[in-house]
Amino acid sequence: MDLTIFSQGGQASLWRYARAAILFAVCPFALGGPASAAQPLVLAISKASINLPIFVAEHEGYFTAEGVSVQIDEVASGVRGMELMAEGKADMTTGSEVLVMFNSFKRDDFAIVATFGTSTEDQKVIVHAQSGIGSGAQLANKRIGAILGSASHYYIDTLALLNGVDPKSITLVGYQPGTIVGALARHEVDAISIWQPQGYRATQEIRGAKVLADSGFYTQRYNLIASRSVIGARGDDLTRLLRALDRANQFIVNEPAKVRAILSAQLQVEAAYAEWLLPRYRFRLALDQSLLTSLESEARWAREEGHVKATQLPNYLTFIQSAPLARVRRNAVGIAQ
Repeated sequence: MDLTIFSQGGQASLWRYARAAILFAVCPFALGGPASAAQPLVLAISKASINLPIFVAEHEGYFTAEGVSVQIDEVASGVRGMELMAEGKADMTTGSEVLVMFNSFKRDDFAIVATFGTSTEDQKVIVHAQSGIGSGAQLANKRIGAILGSASHYYIDTLALLNGVDPKSITLVGYQPGTIVGALARHEVDAISIWQPQGYRATQEIRGAKVLADSGFYTQRYNLIASRSVIGARGDDLTRLLRALDRANQFIVNEPAKVRAILSAQLQVEAAYAEWLLPRYRFRLALDQSLLTSLESEARWAREEGHVKATQLPNYLTFIQSAPLARVRRNAVGIAQ
């Protein structure tokens, strides 16, 4: 039903105005209600494997079914998604807790509203056959490609430290996710630190490229991140969105064959990759203490390694807003606020 009260010529239509007024009197939510007339929530996300619940929710129509309009804009990475939020061009993005940590030293106009996926195998270091790197202990004095200010950055630094290598002995070269595999193929770098599916693509497209053995030391927590203005003004819509993601997570568990097809189509990868991936991720909505602990420990790493300049760590409780998730799954919130 058309509730527009101005014609294209800019003159008011009395009939439309009267009809809208009647509707508003009968049902106050008919005008401006978040499930009806509100502008779509703009969600900027990348084609990362761990964004699977969002791909599923869109494919299965769960956003519409839950009464929330979502406009999904594709970006290269969560780093760009955060930039678009700062520019007012996106309401939300997704990203690792490392992304949140780096941005917390620059701004405070955003917060995590839910973690929706975790994995110990999303981040990988892929080495070129001619690099001479056979273990983490051989990373010193090598050129490594990474997405700076992201989990990719944290992963390679931490891998070096765990193997007794000073991260400052590594020449870290910044790339975008869409160009990092090509950089390894052209021998611009000896290895790359990257997430899926780029890591998988590198091993398939570059002769002799292989995954550097690791111990699953890093658990990546992937989060829905929203601007504070949206959290304040459209908390009900965020709750509807989280209900859609909750349904998507259940679908991932119950319909693995359909999920593999959705993932293959979204990422343009073969079914074998989708089948390999699913058991290596855990998709559930949560806000738990481990998220807070990770943010704090990663912030200390960033400060000690000189990646940020700060004398004091941010209070990460203020970067978590649990109210929308509590309305979906109260027992999923394990952080006291």
